[in-house]
Amino acid sequence: MSSDNPFFLICGPCVIEDEDVTMRIADRIKTITQRLGLPFTFKASYDKANRSSITSFRGPGMLDGLKILSRIKEKLDVPVLSDVHRISEVDAAAQVLDVLQIPAFLCRQTDLLLAVAKTGKPVNVKKGQFMAPWDMTNVIDKIRSVTSVQPTITERGVMFGYNNLVVDFRGIRIMQQTGSPVIFDATHSVQLPGGLGKSSGGQRELAPVLARAAIAAGADGIFLEVHEDPDKALCDGPNSLPLDQLPALLSQLIAIKTALAS
Repeated sequence: MSSDNPFFLICGPCVIEDEDVTMRIADRIKTITQRLGLPFTFKASYDKANRSSITSFRGPGMLDGLKILSRIKEKLDVPVLSDVHRISEVDAAAQVLDVLQIPAFLCRQTDLLLAVAKTGKPVNVKKGQFMAPWDMTNVIDKIRSVTSVQPTITERGVMFGYNNLVVDFRGIRIMQQTGSPVIFDATHSVQLPGGLGKSSGGQRELAPVLARAAIAAGADGIFLEVHEDPDKALCDGPNSLPLDQLPALLSQLIAIKTALAS
C-alpha cells in the first residue's frame, strides 16, 4: 500500500435498519475517509442469520437489502459488502455486492466458500471464533482452488471461556503468511457473544484500543461497525463505535501506520 493509503477500511452499521439511516451513515463515512485519503468499503448486512434469539432483529432480508445497498452504491459511488449465508443467495448477491463476506461461523463451509469464490468477486472471510490463525490456510486454499481473485481474512477474536473473546495479535502476522491481506475487526473483537441473554453484549470503549494495537501489529485493514446512536442500534449496539468518534480514531491509526513506515 502507498503512503497515501496506509490501510483500507471496511465500515458501516451491523445491519440495514432502514434506507435513510443506512444511506446517512454511508455518506458520513465516505466524507470522513475521503478527507483522510483512506480506501473505504461500506458494510451493512441485509440479513443477520446467526442472532442469539428468535426475537432478534435480522434486517430487511436479501431482496430488499440488496436494493438498498445497490442504491447506496450508485448514489454515493462506494463499493459495498454484505454477508452471504447460503448458496442460494450467492448469484443475487454477486450482482450487487463488490465484496462477498463469509460470516465467521461459516468459514469452514466448503460448498459456500467455493460458490462465493466462483463468482469471481473479492471474498472477505471472517475467521471463526473457534479457529487458530494457521487453520485459515485451508480456508484460503479452498477459495484459491477456483479463483485467482485475492481473498482477505478478517480477525475478530477467539472464544475465551463463556461469553468472552480475546485477540492474539500474533495471528495477524501468521495469517499474512498465506499471502492474503489481513483485516482486523476491532468492534466484533470486543463483543460479548450472548452476554445479555437474548443478545450479545460488548465493550465498545475498548474497540479503539484494539484497533490501534492491530495497526501497530501490521494489519492491512480495519473493520469497524459504527452507528449514529449505538445505544439505539437494532443489532450489535454494545460493540459498535459511535459514528462521531470515527474521524479521531482513523487519524490516530494513520499516525501509527505512518510512524511505522518512517
